[in-house]
Parts: sequence; structure tokens; C-alpha cells
Amino acid sequence: MRFKEKIVKLSEVDTSDHSFRITTQETVDNLMDSVRHVGVLNLPLLLEKKSRYIILCGFRRIEACRRLDRLDVKARILDSDTKKLECARYAVTDNAFQRPLNLIEKSRSIRMLSNFYTDHRRLSKEMSLLGVPCHESIIKRIKDICCFSKPLQNSILSESISLAMALELHKMSEDVEDGFVKLFNVLKLSVNKQREIVTLIKEIALREDIPVAQVLDGQYLQRILNDEDLDKNQKTREIRTYLKQRRFPAITRAERMFEEHRQSLKLGTGIKLIPPKNFESPTYFLTFSFKDLNDLKDLKKIFDPLIENPSLKKILR
Repeated sequence: MRFKEKIVKLSEVDTSDHSFRITTQETVDNLMDSVRHVGVLNLPLLLEKKSRYIILCGFRRIEACRRLDRLDVKARILDSDTKKLECARYAVTDNAFQRPLNLIEKSRSIRMLSNFYTDHRRLSKEMSLLGVPCHESIIKRIKDICCFSKPLQNSILSESISLAMALELHKMSEDVEDGFVKLFNVLKLSVNKQREIVTLIKEIALREDIPVAQVLDGQYLQRILNDEDLDKNQKTREIRTYLKQRRFPAITRAERMFEEHRQSLKLGTGIKLIPPKNFESPTYFLTFSFKDLNDLKDLKKIFDPLIENPSLKKILR
């Protein structure tokens, strides 16, 4: 690397050019304290371009100095004819050897280097040499996530939304993506439950011939979501129940009717009546739990009159 150390005016540093930015960290409060007490130990790396300087490494260090009202900063200055590939390598390496990169930072690194490596195998090898091991299959999955909306990127970083779900949401319209992001940031669901809710909402929209966004913005759903008296588990339970009832009204009615008649049977703890899944089959299951013959005899006393019970006949009808 050919560079010279030089004190540059902060007014000459182009802080709006993020071409080589890798870090997703934006807060600089702790860094300001460090700079205030011991100065900038790891000098920023800048690229000289005419009368301006482009930041390759040290975006937060430059910002910390700027907020401390410093007029200048000591930096390493690359020759203006340094090739862009070399600049990209310096940016990736500087970040990778300070800390493990998160998914968005890896994505930024991949996109930056993909300008020079179209073959994923070569790109994977280059990433490894720069301290960011990335298999070809991972490169394909995360290359574009740094271009996702800011709320969706933040949800990936906070693990409120899985990568698989984020890739699916990104294919949706902006308003629908935003609605799901807000929903999942509140509920903090597992991947399976995220997928279940997306499927239910899309099927409701299709069944009722309305936009998906209209389902997401529905008054009842939003009231549950914004109810401060409910914790996230209670909100999840109520929202899933509501969506299932709206998506499968006939099944919901059947479940409610079955439960009402089942309770009137007064089966106790030793006998269980199990309905067919989604009531799509006429076959019911009756299970018995007992420890000895006396228990079984007691269950027989319940079972014999059960056959003539009007509630059971209504269930089977």
C-alpha cells in the first residue's frame, strides 16, 4: 500500500461519499470519548481526489472528530491513481480485522467486490483472503440485502426477522413490506410463525379480494398490536387466533361447536374425544387413560351412557 501520513482539514473530507463504507454502526458517542482522551490511534485511510478526500476506512473516526469540533485530522492518504479494486480491498480488510462482520456488512463487502469479480467462486476466494470467509451459496443469498430498505436491514440485524423471511418480504410492495416489518418487530416471532402469519394474511387477501396491505392495516389487528396491556406472547396468540378465524370461518365455527358439546359430555380426565383435523374427515378418536382395572371399570361407567348422550350425537351429526 502506497500512502503518506498527512494532517487534512475535515472540511476537505467528503463525508457524503459512502462508496467504500462497510460498517453499519452509526453511533459514535463512545468513540468520541476515546478520541477526546487519547486521540485517533488508528488513522483513517483516505483517497485523494483533486481538492477533496474520499473515505475508505474510518467513517466513524472522521465523524467523531467532526462532532468534537476538530478542524483537522491526521490520516493516511492513498495516491489518487490507486485502483478501485485496491481501495475496495483496503476497506473490507480494515473492517474485517477489527471485528466479525454482520450480514449487512458482509453484503456491502460482497457488492463492492462483485464489481471486479463476476464469478462467485473467485469472489468467495477473494473474500476469504480479505478475512471474510463466505461460501458461494451464502454470497448468492446475501449479496443484495444491503440494498433492502433501512427498516428491513435493521430487522435483520436485530434478528427480529430471519434472513429467509427478509428475502421473501423484499419481493413484496413497499407498503406490504413495511407492514410486515412493523408487525414482526413487535411480536419477535420464530421463522415458522412468521411464515404462518404471512401465509394467512396473503390467503385472507386473496379470499376476500382485497389488498394485503388492507389486511395488515385492519383496525382489529392494529388494535391488538398497539395494546400496551398485552405482552408480545399475548399479542401473538390473539393475532394468530384472529387471522385463523378470518381465514377459516367454517372451521372456526366447527371448532367452537365441537368444544361446546365436548364440555357438556363431562368426560373427565381419563377419556379424550379428538376431532378430525380441520373437520375434513368423519373419523373421530376416543382415547382412554387408566392405571389398573379399577380405573378401567370407572371409565366403562362413563363410556356406556356416552353412546346415548345427545351432545355426542350432535357432534357426530
